[in-house]
Amino acid sequence: MTKDLSKIHQLISDMFKWPSSEEEWEQYKLTNEQIAFFKQYGYISDIKILEEWQVDQLNAELAEIADPSHPGHDFFYEFHSNESLDSNSVLFHSLGQWRIKEGFHDILWNPAFVMAASQLLGDRSVRFWHDQLFCKPAHHGGVVAWHQDYSYWTATTPIQHLTCWVGLDDANIDNGCLYYVPESHNWGLLKKPDLAGDMEGLIQYLTDEQKANFKAIPIPLKKGYGVFHHSLLVHGSHENKSERSRRAFVLNVFSDGTLSNSDKVILTGVPIIKKGEKMEGQFFPLLFEVPEK
Repeated sequence: MTKDLSKIHQLISDMFKWPSSEEEWEQYKLTNEQIAFFKQYGYISDIKILEEWQVDQLNAELAEIADPSHPGHDFFYEFHSNESLDSNSVLFHSLGQWRIKEGFHDILWNPAFVMAASQLLGDRSVRFWHDQLFCKPAHHGGVVAWHQDYSYWTATTPIQHLTCWVGLDDANIDNGCLYYVPESHNWGLLKKPDLAGDMEGLIQYLTDEQKANFKAIPIPLKKGYGVFHHSLLVHGSHENKSERSRRAFVLNVFSDGTLSNSDKVILTGVPIIKKGEKMEGQFFPLLFEVPEK
């Protein structure tokens, strides 16, 4: 029987080494220029997150857990072999793989990830929200429509969330890389479209000024590299008609102290955290703690 790894809140493999001194943490810190860029544009790209051998390990784990008959399947919060609303396209999307495989568990405690996340959240302690996998097969990979992440996360408050997207394949325009609309994190909260539906579904909710400033740019990335973005930044990705797959995982976090904003189930199988109570516990572990000054 597969063990539920959400009960373990530390590294369990040799995939990463947790730094033991301030000096060891220095190698993972973003520069002041990178942080300033993030604040202005809502994202920062081309951050090395994984070595090639670590990418290979995660892809091997992905191949295992993508099978619905995997013994750990019930630990997924969501599992969609194809979430695309276009019958001619495929978008594999899942949440919860950190509970199933050692590699996907340990990437939560990757020093390169948690240090950058803490800095971009304003030097705050980092708490885990949930993970995702997005996989677009060659030739018929589906779209991820324009959206803001927080529009799906209003069951938590206040808005102090952050997303990290990491490629498990090289991603470029041909195989469906991310696109961002720079500075759109200043537009406020917009209505949410179907995530795997009409690529342009969000446009109907924009003002004329926002439409005029909707200038999306591609974010090509080498596998193992990541991009961080603000939870209100508008982003999406087009279909994959190339001969290469486009696999990626996403880590979503928020500042420690984020509260539940709902009395309903937030993630399937996770006990309700009553509205107004702190998001914490088995399923929302503290990943990186900043000492109180």
